[in-house]
Amino acid sequence: MKNNQLSGLTLAYLGDAAWEIAVRRYLIESGLRRPNDLHQAATHFVSAYGQAQLAGALIEEGFFTEIELTIFKRGRNSQSHSSAKHTDIHTYRVATGFEAVCGYLFLENLERFEELCTKGIDYLKEVHHAKQD
Repeated sequence: MKNNQLSGLTLAYLGDAAWEIAVRRYLIESGLRRPNDLHQAATHFVSAYGQAQLAGALIEEGFFTEIELTIFKRGRNSQSHSSAKHTDIHTYRVATGFEAVCGYLFLENLERFEELCTKGIDYLKEVHHAKQD
């Protein structure tokens, strides 16, 4: 089976893990060491709200390719049997779309996945700092 034929939820399942690892690597490389500090910092990057906010910005900017947008929509429109925790269903679905793109890129193009991670982490850092000011 080709990776672009996998279900949106399957890609999102993998993408969730791939994005989480990228965020954890960034946090450790930035100097955080204590597990509680790492967990606290990671929640901003891996929350459905943060992922949905990032996905919206990337779409608005035209960052995603045509195939990535197709994968995003497949993930977003998938009917999950799990319920959204701590967020509304729209935010949850947009975050699922973002995770589907992460999963697809992790399988198909690691260089592009790294580009997405770098851009995404930079964007979410900026948004987080703006909130704190």
